[in-house]
Amino acid sequence: SIWRSSPPFSSCFISILYTKKGGKMPPAQRRVLIIGGSFAGLCVARDLKNHFLVTIVDAKEFFEYTPGVLRAYVKPKHLDALTFTLYPVIEGRMGCKFIWGEVTELNGADRTATVKPMFAQEKETIDFDFCVIAAGCNFGVFHKWGESLWFPTIHAAARPEGSWPHIDERFLEGRRRHILEEYKAIQDLNAKNASVLVVGAGFIGVEWITELEHFFKNLKLTIIDALPQCLGPLPAKAATYCSKYMQRHGIKEFYNMKYNAKDPNFYNSIGIPGGPTKEYVCIGVKASNYFMPKEVLSEKGPGGGGWILMDMTLAVKTREGKVWSKDEQGYPRIFAIGDCNYGCVDGPGPMDQWPVPAIPKISYPGEEEAIIAIKNIEKVEKLVFRNIKTSHFGSPLQLATMHWPWGAGMF
Repeated sequence: SIWRSSPPFSSCFISILYTKKGGKMPPAQRRVLIIGGSFAGLCVARDLKNHFLVTIVDAKEFFEYTPGVLRAYVKPKHLDALTFTLYPVIEGRMGCKFIWGEVTELNGADRTATVKPMFAQEKETIDFDFCVIAAGCNFGVFHKWGESLWFPTIHAAARPEGSWPHIDERFLEGRRRHILEEYKAIQDLNAKNASVLVVGAGFIGVEWITELEHFFKNLKLTIIDALPQCLGPLPAKAATYCSKYMQRHGIKEFYNMKYNAKDPNFYNSIGIPGGPTKEYVCIGVKASNYFMPKEVLSEKGPGGGGWILMDMTLAVKTREGKVWSKDEQGYPRIFAIGDCNYGCVDGPGPMDQWPVPAIPKISYPGEEEAIIAIKNIEKVEKLVFRNIKTSHFGSPLQLATMHWPWGAGMF
């Protein structure tokens, strides 16, 4: 048995898979593996660290505040306000264990994860009592790996097939270099009075084109969307406000317009004969759950499917609706929260009658889902390991279920 530790010993260590024959007993405190060190993953670690042995695995060395990253591309020094290095925060401030590496496989039956550490030649197998998948998603729907400017390319297999293979965005400095390169490219476009097309007028597309207009006044800017207005799902007043702003600042808008770069008449119809100098695609999301077996991934959904299926308790389930990783007593041990999951619990009838209708993939509901997963881990630990069957008030201990997460950022 190999044990890795960093002080304090009681709250931050993991075990490499121990030999079942003659192996030592696992620690008394339960081990929680969290895949992903962003909003939802850090939320889970913060709340569980006092009573569980928590390990976070992330393929990059830093946290990035994704909702603010568009500003960094037009004002690079803003990146410092959006990022921090994970290791000192997770291990120093939180008292958890951090592994900088990529999870390549998750085994629900054995409750193990295969991880390729950043600076190791061989993969390692880690066992756990509970696992929370908070791995997020990508934004480039037209790219095989979901590549986009808005999230770093962090999967080892994706880098060679990406548009910037010379940069390693798993490092914070690599991310900075990519932003500086794009900033320089935009400066050159501005110097040439170039035309720029933004495809998608959701909140990312609208924010991006207005950032470009504010910092680079010489660009000729156009935005299109297949919906009849910008900010499609948001209230009409919000769309009207943003549309008036763009009109005042000389941004051309085209709605009810599908993007079709292969049609020679498409660019003529939006006033850019011959096509723009630069295009930015700001539509949709794409799953990046490459480490999960197909049996637990959706066949449909945004970007062609591949989202982790979950039940009302946020436990990972199979396409047949069965809990994927349950213990001998039938309790779930692996949960999926945030942008990596299917984003809904479907049912018969129209979407608004489903147990949980589709949830937008933004950080706020991810953190709310984290609270559900935290409570369920705490309850399963009591039920299975401590034989506590009732709450403090004497009612039967039951797992919490998900709900529509009303609140900031929802629409």
